Amino acid sequence: MTYKTYIDLYLEKHGFEALCPKAVLFDMDGVLYNSMPNHAIAWQRSMAKFDIHMTEADAYATEGARGVDTIRMMVKKQQGRDIDETEAQLMYDEKTRQFHLLPETPVMPGIPELMAQIKADGLTIGVVTGSGQRPLINRLLKDFGEYLDEEHIVTAYDVKHGKPAPDPYLMGLQKAGNLNPWEAFVIENAPLGVRAGVAAKIFTIAVNTGPLPDEVLEQAGANLVFPTMPTLSQKWHDLLSSL
Repeated sequence: MTYKTYIDLYLEKHGFEALCPKAVLFDMDGVLYNSMPNHAIAWQRSMAKFDIHMTEADAYATEGARGVDTIRMMVKKQQGRDIDETEAQLMYDEKTRQFHLLPETPVMPGIPELMAQIKADGLTIGVVTGSGQRPLINRLLKDFGEYLDEEHIVTAYDVKHGKPAPDPYLMGLQKAGNLNPWEAFVIENAPLGVRAGVAAKIFTIAVNTGPLPDEVLEQAGANLVFPTMPTLSQKWHDLLSSL
């Protein structure tokens, strides 16, 4: 199918007249940074300290969710107890510590070129992440300050309900200028994030930067799936010209 066909399917599904993007809302881990391998290691090492067995597959399956929500779910599943946000935050602090012991993760290939095109097209760039770690936010501003400011970053602490709920991306629309769903794109790499973008009724582009098959992202509801970030960058203007 052509890009126009995918866009028409999206418009028909939601009853919107047109897709008129004014902003692009990026996820962070696995989208802006090739950071998921390090996150998987940090999750496994930190949770082991609390007698929680977390695998690499668990890390990828819960990618995009608020860290405290992931921890509360894992504790309930493995230890049969409910913990409050405060206890989950203490455990998440250990995960954060473990993550920052690892080498700094690189910017995802294709992202600088894609952001340059988006800026040249006059669109606002936002980031919607399940993380709330201040060092990561500082790095976003250092690496992408030419395209992004803090007012357009949504973190775990901006919403009560994280991905896959629509709240983070609805907040992203609000921070981008109180936009409507048909006035933005979401760029994601994880099923939970895709589900969040779709739940917010935003045209959601999945880029498969991890180990999951494309079908998992399609089943989560992605409107389009690209195999790599450089591919999306190369096809960006073809997509815009289909509007």
